[in-house]
Amino acid sequence: MTATANLSGAPALLPGQGDTLGAELGRDRIEFALAAPHAQAVELCLFDSAGERETARLRLPEPQGGVWRCALPLGPGIGAGLVYGWRVYGPWAPHEGHRFNPAKLLLDPAARAVLGRYTGDDLHLGHDPHSPAGDLPDLRDNAATALKARVVADLPPTRVARPQVDPARRVIYELHIKGFTALHPAVPASQRGRYAGLAHPAVLAHLQRLGVTTVCLMPVAHRADEARLQVQGLSNYWGYSPVAWSAPEVRYASEGPASDPRAEFRAMVDALHGAGLEVVLDVVYNHTAELDEWGPTLSLRGIDNALYYHLLPGQQQRYANWTGCGNCVNFDQPLVRRLVLESLRRWVLEFGVDGFRFDLAPVLARGGGTVQGAFAADAPLLKAIAADPVLRPCLMIAEPWDIGPGGYQLGGFPPGWLEWNDRFRDTQRSFWLHCHSSRGDMARRLAGSSDVFVPGQRGAHSSVNFITAHDGFTLRDLVSYAQRHNQANGEDNRDGHAHNLSTNNGIEGDTDVPAVLALRARQQRVLLATLLLSLGTPMLLAGDEIGHSQRGNNNAYCQDNTITWLAWAHADQALCTFVQSVLALRQRLVLLQAGQWWQTMASAQGPAAYWCDAAGQPLSAAAWDDPRSQALALQLQGAGPGVLLLLNPQPEPVTFALPPGGWQLQLDTSATTNDRLLGATETLPAGTLWLAVAESGLV
Repeated sequence: MTATANLSGAPALLPGQGDTLGAELGRDRIEFALAAPHAQAVELCLFDSAGERETARLRLPEPQGGVWRCALPLGPGIGAGLVYGWRVYGPWAPHEGHRFNPAKLLLDPAARAVLGRYTGDDLHLGHDPHSPAGDLPDLRDNAATALKARVVADLPPTRVARPQVDPARRVIYELHIKGFTALHPAVPASQRGRYAGLAHPAVLAHLQRLGVTTVCLMPVAHRADEARLQVQGLSNYWGYSPVAWSAPEVRYASEGPASDPRAEFRAMVDALHGAGLEVVLDVVYNHTAELDEWGPTLSLRGIDNALYYHLLPGQQQRYANWTGCGNCVNFDQPLVRRLVLESLRRWVLEFGVDGFRFDLAPVLARGGGTVQGAFAADAPLLKAIAADPVLRPCLMIAEPWDIGPGGYQLGGFPPGWLEWNDRFRDTQRSFWLHCHSSRGDMARRLAGSSDVFVPGQRGAHSSVNFITAHDGFTLRDLVSYAQRHNQANGEDNRDGHAHNLSTNNGIEGDTDVPAVLALRARQQRVLLATLLLSLGTPMLLAGDEIGHSQRGNNNAYCQDNTITWLAWAHADQALCTFVQSVLALRQRLVLLQAGQWWQTMASAQGPAAYWCDAAGQPLSAAAWDDPRSQALALQLQGAGPGVLLLLNPQPEPVTFALPPGGWQLQLDTSATTNDRLLGATETLPAGTLWLAVAESGLV
């Protein structure tokens, strides 16, 4: 394939001098840089403001260090708003890992603003769709409808201070930008489901009243919905199909001629900061929307496939698929790490984000050692994040599993990182809904999973404890459905987790039977209470506090509709009040905060934890795992008022002998009246948690 000459009237290229990948608008020029060391030639393609007509193709000079650079002097039509894309030349040799095809216009992987939307048209395939083995290039030019980048100016510095949240008091709240406000009656219709909607005073007031400290936003990077979903009228609603890591998704911006996703996103972050809330962003650097070898050529695949992706040894036409999404980004490559580090810094410096939750985080630390893709806690990207002065202070949270070799890495990330803890989730569900987990299992999870996050190496807040998350049942559905109901996803109910440890309490789905509704309500309260009172960093799923249901769908990733949108008009206000009260207890009682690991005796290093059976006797080695009883008492002593937790997951009442000294009941998950002085013995109803405070510590 040969390069196309410049179109008439093309501006003159200047030598590039920029240090940042992508397009950077300067005082008198725009700097462009693209990492593609295996490419033979690169063209910068300019378009009209609508992105429909190509106005110029500019051949770049030879690369330096694998990076192709150029610059354009500012002038008429050359400045902020300029629309551009890349054509990259090189061999079409899939069996050697190369998929260069200059017939395909490519989106800058460092794009800061994206024009257009991928429609799933096979015009955007790099390979000929009629080639059975996919080994021939598709020669149709896709420029008219391809995704394109738009040059933007830096946003002005924020004047809103970042909140300083004590890690011991942090409470995370995971939400979806659109679903959270799409049906919120207090938010103006034009702002519902938008960045501006999350910044609305009524929304901020709910978060503040609830008592959370940190909002974790599901992915907002510009995405490309899978073609198969679009055929079904669905979309990758969750956002785990990124195509431009540094560009806020246009679909969440308010509509109108003045729409600016970047400015609106930053204004939303400023509003959350102004309300005292941290902002953590769920980011998906592990894979892209280009999927497997049969997927579209939108960006990285056509720019330098062999650089950006892990390819199978001896089968370089195929991709390593440790994500389940068709491909894995290769962070063994310094230029790829550079692209991601620059993206992370941009979210922090320009948009004000306080931290990140990394989807399928083991992929970040997989390299090409003796075992391809082996996980290493000291992998280059993790070390680079730790050394970066911008990123080092940020909150880093790992989803510590993928489907690659040694894919389950809970506890394997570096000190300072937090990690989603699915063992906490499963133990709570088993303990409270099925009476299967032992007292030993429950104690380990209550105590911050110190068997996983080794004290002395990791902080007591390292475990992100959760009962539910975006992936799986909502809390209400967890106690209402024994089976998943994912037929709306179009995969014959085969998708989503089959092992949920859920229960329907005798009736599948919605019911008006009072006894069943009461039991479900008690189960929700006890699960929430255990989550919010355990050592570690609790995470709530948005909507659980108001009883949101997804109608039994436990994999609603493609449901941009009332299945996932929170139904505020039907909010369970009693449950919301309960969550507020438990969070207030956590913030008031020092011993319930994750400042230090619990000890076996009182010490300056942390609270003392005393574990007993219902009779008030210390548990023997055999009693910890005795299947005949799960009743458990925990007494915490140290700084602040003493705390007593009584747990009865069993299907019948259990009488507890209380420690001496006098205890004032503060929380009873089976009742609404919680404030009374307890006697020497007390009987807990089935499936109940009590929290009491030492009478001497009451004010």
